[in-house]
Amino acid sequence: MKIFPAIDLVGGKAVRLFKGDYAQMTVYGDPLFFVDDFVKKGAKNVHLVDLEGAKDGSTPHFELVKEIKRQSGLFAEIGGGIRDLKTAEKYLNAGIDRVILGTAAVSDPAFLEKAVCAFGERIAVGADVKDGFIAIKGWLEKSAYTLSDFFKKMADTGVKTIICTDVSKDGAMRGANLELYEKLSKAFSMQIVASGGVSSIEDVRALGKMNLYGAIVGKAYYTGALDLKEAIEVAHDN
Repeated sequence: MKIFPAIDLVGGKAVRLFKGDYAQMTVYGDPLFFVDDFVKKGAKNVHLVDLEGAKDGSTPHFELVKEIKRQSGLFAEIGGGIRDLKTAEKYLNAGIDRVILGTAAVSDPAFLEKAVCAFGERIAVGADVKDGFIAIKGWLEKSAYTLSDFFKKMADTGVKTIICTDVSKDGAMRGANLELYEKLSKAFSMQIVASGGVSSIEDVRALGKMNLYGAIVGKAYYTGALDLKEAIEVAHDN
């Protein structure tokens, strides 16, 4: 299983939200400092989210995202505000390895189909679940899709990778929703990345045994609750 340490971006800084609430934000500092530390601890991947872009469909951190990729050399994926082919292509042409479609995957299925056709496995979809439904627009709105129905639709569309975030767990440091990910891993053959609440080595070990593709580590890294180097080693062993 791959570990994706996360950098959420607001105002050029690395931040974390509590349960997706923009009013409950902790600012940690310079993203370039953290991505350098990821590399030192053995990371091969980085998960980037432009939280400002997620709200309004813009790309205010484009240059910073490019610099993170250039400086680190990590496999880099970016989500937040990618709602048309031009924006997806802009990131991919700049060297970003994979773009994540969230709101657009729900609200514009024709765009999703075109993106998958054009870029294949370099397109991933973010499935952010809130009260059993897919949340959109930076987690501020709930869509009409249940999680299961959305996964089925993504499989039919040809999506290979889904990053599934339990919003109720995100940033709460109360453990990952292991039951949810076990059900998904058994029901679907796509590459599933667990996100939200991964806060201990036990979480990493349990997720690794589910044959998941990856897990995102966020707040637990920034608070020191989870040793990134150890998490990468445990995930690799599984």
